[in-house]
Amino acid sequence: MLQEFADLLVYQWLGLVPGSTLGEAIDFFVYDSIKIFLMLSIIIFGVSLLRSYFPAERTKKILSHKREFYGNIVAALLGIVTPFCSCSAVPVFIGFIESGVPLGITFSFLISSPMVNEVAVIMLWGLLGWKIMAIYILSGVIIAIIAGYLIGKFKLEHLVEDYVYQMKVGDTEIAEQSFSDRLQYAQDYTKEILRKVWLYVIIAIGIGGFIHGYAPEDFLIQYAGKDNIWAVPMAVLIGVPLYSNAAGVIPIVTALIQKGMSLGTALAFMMAVTALSFPEMIILRNVLKPKLIAIFIAILAVSIIFTGYLFNIII
Repeated sequence: MLQEFADLLVYQWLGLVPGSTLGEAIDFFVYDSIKIFLMLSIIIFGVSLLRSYFPAERTKKILSHKREFYGNIVAALLGIVTPFCSCSAVPVFIGFIESGVPLGITFSFLISSPMVNEVAVIMLWGLLGWKIMAIYILSGVIIAIIAGYLIGKFKLEHLVEDYVYQMKVGDTEIAEQSFSDRLQYAQDYTKEILRKVWLYVIIAIGIGGFIHGYAPEDFLIQYAGKDNIWAVPMAVLIGVPLYSNAAGVIPIVTALIQKGMSLGTALAFMMAVTALSFPEMIILRNVLKPKLIAIFIAILAVSIIFTGYLFNIII
């Protein structure tokens, strides 16, 4: 139905020629814009209701008494449904450490939260289908668990800036909410998310539409296909200096996959942008010493590259 409406708008109302590069680019833009914003509006509202049961203080209390590995699993899963991104990494990190959450468990949360979130899940489901969405969720959660567990095992607490352990954020009383309060929260949060991401989505879909209509397929297959052994590390290397959330990168990745980029390479690029970006490392430098940041980058980069190669082999 949405595709028929997009075709009607592009090829009949606008008069573009079906099959032309401009027509395909505009059709991609119109169809994906309608679908993404519709899905974001509906599903973020539902996810927000779930989020209302996991405010920051409750999340910290859940994680503060967990043992390693089991705690890493819980932290990675909580990261999917809690409203944190790289811009909030410093206050979240300080709050978790001050509350007694082990360092490795904190890292599992900080990796999962920006990389595997409701926007990524919704957009992947809508653009690439539930199977790729499930692959991304599973691989992202596993990376968060493994990376956090390894950091915890290395006992690197001495590489956290000293002032972090000296701060006392304090406990905040968790007020119980009625269901109507939760509905209002979900409505307000949905509006907030749409207000924050709509421009990124439009720009990203525009770039994706251009790639879909104009990028030569042979070029991407040659340089970013699974037969190129260097495609995955190059994709991660390119993704590191970029800064974007899932809303900004997924439409571009979708167009790249449709043009011939292998799935593992695309997933590695997306993970690098959302979880391993250079701007996020700058933010984390406020609470981590350079050696720990280097270790964090190394573990995460190796995990992402391995995941990219793995999916290029099996898919």
